[in-house]
Amino acid sequence: AKLVDFAGYEMPVRYSGDVREHRCVREAAGLFDISHMGEFDVRGPGAEAWLDRMVTNDVAGMSVGQALYTPLCRPDGGIVDDLLIYRSADHFMLVVNASNVAKDFAWLETQRPSNVAMTNRSDTTALLAVQGPHAPRVLDGQVSAAALELGYYRFLHGQIFGVEAVIARTGYTGEDGFELYFDPAGAHAVWEGLMRAGAPHGLEPVGLGARDTLRLELGYMLYGNDIDD
Repeated sequence: AKLVDFAGYEMPVRYSGDVREHRCVREAAGLFDISHMGEFDVRGPGAEAWLDRMVTNDVAGMSVGQALYTPLCRPDGGIVDDLLIYRSADHFMLVVNASNVAKDFAWLETQRPSNVAMTNRSDTTALLAVQGPHAPRVLDGQVSAAALELGYYRFLHGQIFGVEAVIARTGYTGEDGFELYFDPAGAHAVWEGLMRAGAPHGLEPVGLGARDTLRLELGYMLYGNDIDD
């Protein structure tokens, strides 16, 4: 890969070429290392009501095992960030943009009530995404049948290549696919395992360049470029 600095992380901008990688995701499957994204753990008796107030979409209406995409706004309507919220039985996980981790955490801390606890798990969470029409084939046999049957924006806790993970039917490419959250100690095993399992299905690694063209093609927002405070 050609590596570049992105939000303080050394990130792959491309492997084989932006156009090739873009087409690979649209026609087969691509593997993204997006471990630079931030993750916050939110729990406590007031967590649901607080998050429902902090974002514009309906957190209170979420069921366990559901994910939600939403802006996080200031009182004047400025967008602090666009993020994902995952609802588990006893906590919520917020997934925020890498460049906004410190800002988001600071803003939420100023608003957090005493009956809510929030922890920054960004440095102890790896995140890989398998995106494309062949994504279910890549994961077939590597995750449970229930994981392969997940609906769009649904998730469960399970294993992949022996590593405990949050397995989510989410992504930011406009294709079917999965996002995998797990301890960084298992990242090498999961990446290598996915590359082996995905080889017969056309899986290739994809960098930031094609990720940008994929989201542009679908009209998805990029924070700092299309939306901001």
